[in-house]
Amino acid sequence: MARDTAQAAVALGGGHGLFATLSALRRLHADLTIDDLTAVVTVADNGGSSGRLRGEFGVLPPGDLRMALAALCGDDEWGRTWADVLQHRFAGEGEMNGHVVGNLLIVGLWELMGEPVRALDWVGRLLGAHGRVLPMATTPMDITARVRGADPADPGAVSVVRGQVEVATAAGRIESVALVPEDPQACAEAVEAVMAAEWVVLGPGSWFSSVIPHLMVPGLRTALAETSGRLVVVLNLEAQAGETTGFGAAEHLAALFEHAPDLRVHAVLVDPTALGDDHLEVERLVAARGGRLVVADVAAPGEPRHDPDLLAAAFRRIVDEG
Repeated sequence: MARDTAQAAVALGGGHGLFATLSALRRLHADLTIDDLTAVVTVADNGGSSGRLRGEFGVLPPGDLRMALAALCGDDEWGRTWADVLQHRFAGEGEMNGHVVGNLLIVGLWELMGEPVRALDWVGRLLGAHGRVLPMATTPMDITARVRGADPADPGAVSVVRGQVEVATAAGRIESVALVPEDPQACAEAVEAVMAAEWVVLGPGSWFSSVIPHLMVPGLRTALAETSGRLVVVLNLEAQAGETTGFGAAEHLAALFEHAPDLRVHAVLVDPTALGDDHLEVERLVAARGGRLVVADVAAPGEPRHDPDLLAAAFRRIVDEG
């Protein structure tokens, strides 16, 4: 049903988690529940095709931006075809092995236009994307993490690892993350989108390497704290080996709030299978931030991933209830 007032939504994250969120929100965009959709994407990847292009050209890593654009492609033949083209990874044994068409397209337009946001907007126009994709910052950066127990011989020792891939695969328990440089320049258009949005969605995704980094960009963190938009946090379905080994729903929330003590939430969305025995502690953590806990079936049956249709239904319920 179409609404009388505009409903703008911003989704923050990276990788497969943001892809799931955008796939769901695109459904709300199609039925006019949401009529303005923006993705704000983590740009600290240092692995794979993105890492190679970043190292060779000194650009922002394009991979998570590419995935967000693919998620916003339509369900018609044009959209499906361009999404497949964008995500196509070259095989073979030469220098192109492992590179992704969309990454090359984005970097090519960056070189031609010299301005990341303008180039991404052009890619979105080519694809007919149902929304806009923006980097969380315009400064190339690395993620660092303080990890306890990385050395089995000294389980109490704390070490520092650097790089998104290294953080995501860290042995031991991650205690905190930071960015290098500490004050990367937030993307101005991303800050404007967050400030203007009625709804802001954070998560799911790699918690320390894709979700929490948004809170480490000073300009973006200020916008998240000051926006009048209602913040919805989507919790992961399970712990991620290496990065959040042993974490339940409460540990995920606690880590998020430890990195952003001034963050307030409207709702925290969690699948019942991910809640486990943490129900009371999660409710307490959510209530302390002024929010409410929303428990809904959002997992794909038999798979550890969010189902876009179920996630869309949960988002629609939250928006309708206000």
